[in-house]
Amino acid sequence: MTKRLIGLTGGIATGKSTVANYLASVYGLPILDADIYARDAVSESSVILSQITQRYGKEILLTDGNLNRKKLAEIIFNQSPERSWVENLIHPYVRNCFLKTIEESPHDTLVLVIPLLFEAGLENLVNEIWVVYCQGEIQKQRLMSRNDLTEVQAMARINSQLPLEEKVARADVVLDNSSDLESLLRQVDLSIARFH
Repeated sequence: MTKRLIGLTGGIATGKSTVANYLASVYGLPILDADIYARDAVSESSVILSQITQRYGKEILLTDGNLNRKKLAEIIFNQSPERSWVENLIHPYVRNCFLKTIEESPHDTLVLVIPLLFEAGLENLVNEIWVVYCQGEIQKQRLMSRNDLTEVQAMARINSQLPLEEKVARADVVLDNSSDLESLLRQVDLSIARFH
């Protein structure tokens, strides 16, 4: 029996976590989160963190030896060659975590939350792609208020990802989160049912 592997993606601040939490709490689906694996990849004393430190110096670390994410974000969201360099370290690690967990999981449906699904070339890990979409202006406002960013910082993060329209064009399911929560969750219910 082939597992049903849902790749949940979208733009930054479009509502992926909301959808993932709903799938976990209402449908009891296991959620595998790329962001958690990526944080693991750069945990204190990891090989990847020491490579990052070698490249950017000790200033990239907090006083407790952990990665200063804010500082790294400033570098990678303003210089795409640096972003590529960091991603080339982290993406293979994340892919391996997914493969291992999928193989060991007893569940027949898994949700893989991968913000950079297309950018990292991880589409082949899943057999169904769900994209959470919202209008650009809404996305920008949500991101600014959620992460306490200026408009320039928010746009740098949004522009570092593949345009949402391109993600939508490659999706099996599009969840439009431009309206209210109820409308979003209704679309999730329909999408789960549609494939069962």
